[in-house]
Formats: sequence, structure tokens, C-alpha cells
Amino acid sequence: MSFLRASETPARLLVLNGNPGKATLCRQMAERIAEAARTQGTEVRLVHLCDLSFDANLAEGYHQRMDWEPDLAALAETLVWSDRLVLVQPLWWGSAPGKLKGLFDRLLMPGFAFAYIDGKALPKALLKGRKARVVITSDTPWFVLRWFYGNGWVKVLKRQILAFVGYGDLKTMYFGPIRGASAEKLGAMVEKSATILD
Repeated sequence: MSFLRASETPARLLVLNGNPGKATLCRQMAERIAEAARTQGTEVRLVHLCDLSFDANLAEGYHQRMDWEPDLAALAETLVWSDRLVLVQPLWWGSAPGKLKGLFDRLLMPGFAFAYIDGKALPKALLKGRKARVVITSDTPWFVLRWFYGNGWVKVLKRQILAFVGYGDLKTMYFGPIRGASAEKLGAMVEKSATILD
């Protein structure tokens, strides 16, 4: 069964470009993935992190509730609407750009993405039944990222963020090194990124 189908029902796909820059390889990939999904009859909502206005600093943690800004409220509605997620992001200092991490902090709140249960060690995931794919760009060669650095961010993202709130069928596609790659090679990466939907 294709990533974009749930039995005979087409998926509702959120493509989130997690690069805070405006003209980036991640943007090109996110747009290509959204285009490829639409050609398969999928309803798609494409969101660019650079277009979202919100305070990325969850200053008081969960001790004091911060109301969502309009852009976060709209994204929360899209997250509930969607049953598939493709996140496209660069790897910065071995993890996520600060604004993307701040988005997770602010958006995936108790009562929305998970719920604490009295007497239970682990919360209940509230976004269950959804599937996710992750596309990562980096200047670090894949073998270095995996074997020397231990691929830490991918483990955190998949296990402690996405799976924690209910996403399953998690798969990752990696592109790198980006620095120094020719325009032809970058174009081929953009095309290949769409195969994350297979």
C-alpha cells in the first residue's frame, strides 16, 4: 500500500518545509513533493516555516500556557486535518533549526498532541493513526552522520517527537553533502526527494 493511500481513501497530506530560509533546497524539495502528491490525487497543504509568525521560545515550559498565535492555530488545524506528514528539513548542528525546534515546542502541547494520564508513566498519543516521512539535507556525509555521530537527531525526531505524539510508519530520506554539489546534482536530489512518497 502506498504511503499516500489508506485502503481506498486518498490521504490528506501536510508537507512542512522546516527550513526557516526563503530560497532553499528544502523549499524546492517540499514543493516538488507536494506537486508529486497532487498528481496522485492527494489533497495537499504545503506550509513553509519561513511564512509562520510565532514566538519560538516556550519560555515557561508547561508551567504557564502560551496561547497560539494565528499561524500556529492554523497549523494545528492542518495537523488534525491531515493523516500524512512529510517534513523536509536541513540538519543544523546535528539537529533542527531553532525555529523548527521552537515550532515543535509550541505546537505539540499537552492536550493537543498528547495527554498525561494519572497513574501512567507515559502520556497518551493524541495524533495516532497518522504516518510520517522525513527528508533531511546536510553537509555531513551520511556515513559520518550515522557511524561517527550516531544519527542522534533522526532518533530524537522519530522516537521522541513524532512517534511520541502518535505518528507511525516513520521513514527517512537523507541528502548530502549539499555544500559544493553541482546544480545538476542538486536538481537530481529535488527529483529524488519526491520518491519519499513511494
